[in-house]
Amino acid sequence: MKNVGQSIRKIDGMAIATGKPVYTEDLAMSNALVVKILRSPHAFAKITNIDVAQAEKLEGVECILTYKNVPKQRFTLAGQSYPEPSPYDRLILDQVVRYVGDEVAIIAAIDEKTALMAMKMIKVEYEVMVPVLDFEQAVGHSSVVHPEEDLSCNFEIGLIKEKNITSSHYEEVGDIEAEFAQCSVVVEDVYYPQAQAHTMMETYRSFTYLDHTGRLIVVSSTQVPFHIRRQLARALQIPASRVRVLKPRIGGGFGGKQTGAGDVFAAIVTLRTGKPAMIIYDRKETFSCTTSRHAMRLKVKLGADSDGFIRAIDMQVLSDTGAYGEHAPTVLSCVGHYTLPLYNKTRAVRFDGKAVYTNKMPAGAFRGYGATQGTFALESTVNKLAEALMMDPAEIRLKNISKVGETYLTGQGVMLGSTALDRCIAKGKELIGWSEKFPCREVGQNKVRAVGMAITMQGSGIANIGTASIEIRLNDDGNFTLLTGATDMGTGCDTILIQMAAEVLEIPMDKIILTAGDTDTSPYDPGSYASSTTYVAGTAVIKAAEELKKKILEQGAVFLGVPVEDVELKDLAVCTVSGDQEISFAKLAELTILGDGKLQLVGYATHGSEVSPPPYVAGFAEVEVDRATGKVDLIDYVAVIDCGTVINPALARIQAEGGIAQGIGMALYEQVRYDEIGKMASNSFMQYKIPTRKDVGRVRIAFEESYEPTGPFGAKSIGEVVANTPPPAISQAIYNAVGVREHHLPITPEKVFWGMQQKENKE
Repeated sequence: MKNVGQSIRKIDGMAIATGKPVYTEDLAMSNALVVKILRSPHAFAKITNIDVAQAEKLEGVECILTYKNVPKQRFTLAGQSYPEPSPYDRLILDQVVRYVGDEVAIIAAIDEKTALMAMKMIKVEYEVMVPVLDFEQAVGHSSVVHPEEDLSCNFEIGLIKEKNITSSHYEEVGDIEAEFAQCSVVVEDVYYPQAQAHTMMETYRSFTYLDHTGRLIVVSSTQVPFHIRRQLARALQIPASRVRVLKPRIGGGFGGKQTGAGDVFAAIVTLRTGKPAMIIYDRKETFSCTTSRHAMRLKVKLGADSDGFIRAIDMQVLSDTGAYGEHAPTVLSCVGHYTLPLYNKTRAVRFDGKAVYTNKMPAGAFRGYGATQGTFALESTVNKLAEALMMDPAEIRLKNISKVGETYLTGQGVMLGSTALDRCIAKGKELIGWSEKFPCREVGQNKVRAVGMAITMQGSGIANIGTASIEIRLNDDGNFTLLTGATDMGTGCDTILIQMAAEVLEIPMDKIILTAGDTDTSPYDPGSYASSTTYVAGTAVIKAAEELKKKILEQGAVFLGVPVEDVELKDLAVCTVSGDQEISFAKLAELTILGDGKLQLVGYATHGSEVSPPPYVAGFAEVEVDRATGKVDLIDYVAVIDCGTVINPALARIQAEGGIAQGIGMALYEQVRYDEIGKMASNSFMQYKIPTRKDVGRVRIAFEESYEPTGPFGAKSIGEVVANTPPPAISQAIYNAVGVREHHLPITPEKVFWGMQQKENKE
């Protein structure tokens, strides 16, 4: 293939690298009002009085809004397809504030200095209430985070707000207790994956204005422009037809921008004043007033027979969703959905999970979306099971993983589809030197090196829910325009979609212009999340391109006066198979659009899938631990990936390396922390450490392709799955090195050191 499977540079790479004005702030009008938010200093309180009179008198202040003068329609900021499963539990501004940083007032002024001065002049009196800060104490706590009567859900999600339970998910197949009773070996443990910050380069921001017809135009750094439009329409109580959302280039999202932030505040200012407005979250707000990964407690119990076949899996999950429930039910269900099918020799499985409200910053979507937390717990327990059975961790996995065409207990008969996971494990063992290095070896100076491993799976889009639409036009000059609602947030999906269209149409990529992320002109697409773009939007591209190709061949045959079976595409023209006649695309377009044809040739397709074929990763870590200090250095990380056909190896490799780096950060460095009154203590890069290039050591990526028949050119997803294996693989490597099995992430030198001390004391 000329385009698919080739490492083609990102079409926007040079513009971004040279600082071209392509981001939200670049596009804002110079006279836009500056919007700032007065935020709560309390984790849980009721506003008893708010006085904005003096602030409103300040010259240059255009608008100050409080809970008293904004719409009272509850909504969710979760960017999910309607009907959203997340509860409608927030207002634009509420009399009750539910975490330190919750919004109290909206201030709009002619410049930032004036807005900040006005903010200081606002006087607020609070009735402070007892906050719920420990998510393990949330169920049945004396404080109810959401007592309001108008909180609603589109369907049953297991909400029991009187007990602070946001959502519940229970699933059981087989007799779990009977299976455990028959198992030769049973192991169990409790794990605490932490809240993690997205730390994208571009913070949250939104620019709004009214066009000449009075419509609200929103330019937003978002992964989900169509969902933002729906959120704004509901929150502001205006028709969605009066809202247009444009998504320019995005400086990173990692799931964070699948949740709204700031759009509604700029939008309501524009509606009230009629003037353009701009809101930019600073880094502190981005850390402490948006969303993070869900912190969780996971209890995992595994049972196996004497041959090492895993027969029973029991997973109990408690998820901290924070002050609001965006993404709470779906992240919770994905913990089991993307882990339980990994080992399909089971005879019984059980998943029992609850997400709970607390008075902390909300949790939301984050790369991995529950699978990351579930993988850490399950894979750590599998490593523990391998030790109990005195088996190689790689061998016990090879014995239990699914094969092509197999089903699994919770899958309702749906086959797992394509997989090269067995080859991924074999390749990873070879690359890391598993046979020579497992479990550990001394390297002198009180240091020891060891290896550990884990496997994982994810999905490719959301089966029976996620859809994407694509339109491809043959323009009057013989070039093509591809219209999509898919959102490129640095992943390179614009490039990949053009690669696939060019492959089908048999044309160079530079003949295709791509336009994306405009809710007025782009075909509907839910946005970039759930690892859906390559698999779902890519398939829609192929269908649309094939339709357009068929029309070009048919119309070309008419103009050439031959049957359609006697023509083919070649060198930007429709040619007869014999080669004696041809008509160029440019001439064909001219005749169809401007001449007798009077019809522009267009291919259009909408695609949704009944399945979500999983990509797989086998991850292998080598660490060096200093016995004197507990310091852990990651020496080598190998990830072998089955994402089906690799559409663009260079971009896939970059995606993988980035995901592995985030997983390493979760394993060793990153943690969203709060003080005793619920204020975030890690709200800057001074307090929140992400791994540098030096910290990640050597990261090596390899691919073992399978062929997914339901995917475009056999492709599956890669975006999320790559973040999941580092925590359990690194954790196991540390255990193999010094015998410390740390279940609270991140695994810091202090935890390793004290773990070694406790181990010595016991011995």
